[in-house]
Amino acid sequence: MTTQQAHFEYLLRLGDNALILGHRLSEWCGHGPVLEQDIAMTNIALDQVGQARSLLAHAGKIEGRGRDEDKLAYLRDAWAYRNVLLVEQPNEDFAFTIVRQFLFDAFNFYLHEELRSSKDDQLRAIAGKSLKEIAYHLRYSSEWVIRLGDGTEESRQKMQHALNSLWKYTGELTAPDEVDELMLEAGIGASLTRIKPLYDEKVAAVLKEATLEMPQAGHMQSGGKNGKMHTEYLGYILAEMQFVQRAYPGMEW
Repeated sequence: MTTQQAHFEYLLRLGDNALILGHRLSEWCGHGPVLEQDIAMTNIALDQVGQARSLLAHAGKIEGRGRDEDKLAYLRDAWAYRNVLLVEQPNEDFAFTIVRQFLFDAFNFYLHEELRSSKDDQLRAIAGKSLKEIAYHLRYSSEWVIRLGDGTEESRQKMQHALNSLWKYTGELTAPDEVDELMLEAGIGASLTRIKPLYDEKVAAVLKEATLEMPQAGHMQSGGKNGKMHTEYLGYILAEMQFVQRAYPGMEW
C-alpha cells in the first residue's frame, strides 16, 4: 500500500465514522424521549454530517479520481465503507444510543486532539475545528451515561445491558493496523497506542461515576475500518441514506 492510498483510506475512516454515526443519530429526529433531547441529538447528528463532508471532500482530493463528498457518500457500496463497527449498531433504545455515543465520543475526542498536530494541513484544520464540537458531544454523552447509570434501577439495568452488548465493538477503535501505522510514520495520523490508555481511563472514570460495571475483556469484533466485514446493519443504513441518489442519479435541486 502506498502512502497516498493509506492517506485516502485514513480519511475515509474518519469521514465514514462521522457520516454513519450522524445518520444513526438523525433517526431520532422527531422520536426523542423529550423535545430537548430530540433537538440535542439532531444537532449532534448535524455536527457529525458536517465533519463528514469536510473529511470526505478532502479524501476525494487526495484520491485524485474526481469523486467529491457526495459521490463518496452516496455512490459506494457497503464493502467500500471504512467506518468502525460500533457506529453502525442500531439505536435499539435511548440507552443503546447514549452508550454507543459515549464509547465513540471518548475515542473521537483523543483522536482529534492528536490530529491537531498532523502534517496534513487540511486535516489539522478540520481536527481543530471539529474538536470544539466533539468536546461537547463527549460532555453530553458522559453526563447522560452518569445520569441514567446512577438513576433508577430500571435505567441502570438498561444502561448495563447496552454497555454489555456494545463493548465487543470497542476494541477496533484503538487497535492499529497497516493504515494507522503508515499514517503515523508519515506524521499524518494519530498514535492509537498513545490514545488507548487515555481512552481506557476516561471510560473507566465515567462508568465508575455511573455505578456501571465495566464488561470483562473478551473477544472483540473488527473488520469495519478495513472493509473486511461490516455488520448487516450497514446495508440497511445505506439503502435508506442513498435511495434518492440511486433512484434519480445526477439529479440537481
